[in-house]
Amino acid sequence: MKRAFLAALIAAVVDAQLAGSLLAQSQTAQPAAAGEDAASAPGKVEISFGETYAQRGDTQLKADMYVPAGEGPFPAVLVVHGGAWRSGTRAQLGGLAEKLAEGGYTAAAISYRLAPQDKFPAQLEDCQAALRWMRTEAARWKIDPARIAGLGYSAGGHLVTLLGALNGATIDGDAATDQIDDALRLQAVVAGGAPCEFQTMPADSRGLAFWLGGTRGEKPDLYRLASPTAFATGDDPPMFFYHGEGDRLVSVESPQAMCDKLAAAGATGQLHVVPRVGHGGAAADRRSLELGFAFLQEHLGQSGDSPSDDDARAATTAAGAAP
Repeated sequence: MKRAFLAALIAAVVDAQLAGSLLAQSQTAQPAAAGEDAASAPGKVEISFGETYAQRGDTQLKADMYVPAGEGPFPAVLVVHGGAWRSGTRAQLGGLAEKLAEGGYTAAAISYRLAPQDKFPAQLEDCQAALRWMRTEAARWKIDPARIAGLGYSAGGHLVTLLGALNGATIDGDAATDQIDDALRLQAVVAGGAPCEFQTMPADSRGLAFWLGGTRGEKPDLYRLASPTAFATGDDPPMFFYHGEGDRLVSVESPQAMCDKLAAAGATGQLHVVPRVGHGGAAADRRSLELGFAFLQEHLGQSGDSPSDDDARAATTAAGAAP
């Protein structure tokens, strides 16, 4: 059964790759209409499109929910799309989210605010709001709140990595808060093509000004706050990265730096380098998907598995927190 699910999971992402890279998809894929319900083959997955997880002014932020058949509770995965923080929709990883649900994980594929209209840390704040919502609504979506992972590619990979590295902290102005909120903790991270270090960018480069509001020379604190490497500590969740050896958009040195920081702190960071492919090619790499799914199984388990005592205590606190 695991092998059949994995083959289907790989096929879903490979099909997406044949239509273009995930970044190209981000400009064409559209989410389903708000409130629209659908179901896959009977007895497999229940799908609910357009669920509101947060309100930002007049804008409702939406999630598409993919829930396994059965009573649960199930481990869950927050699925975050890429698109350079300025494009993309939750629909582009919908096929992957559905296959995760077929494998026994409740998956939440989210939309989030985009730059340049909404600059950092808006995207992180939306991911944190979605994670809190998943725990607050855990019973509705048959989620085990003690076992939630983040999964994303490219900008989505960065966001779940930063979410994991902050490990319950939030960003307020030009600093991360000291107060820890257990509702905002992840138990594992799977990130592909993820930029993890912005503090070494040329001080006068305007390549990320649309998102961070200026150059590194102008906004050094924001470049640090956006860098997961700045927050690597020993209590970070285990993280798995996969990356194309020939990626010219995001250097493989970026996730390697994160893994080095995690190792130095005593946390788990694994990097799988895909030979001879670039940013888009690594997204559909068969071996990377096998390893990523195995990583989720190792650190989240499956329906009916018992969380650790520490995770259970954190989840009890988180599930009772105000949304």
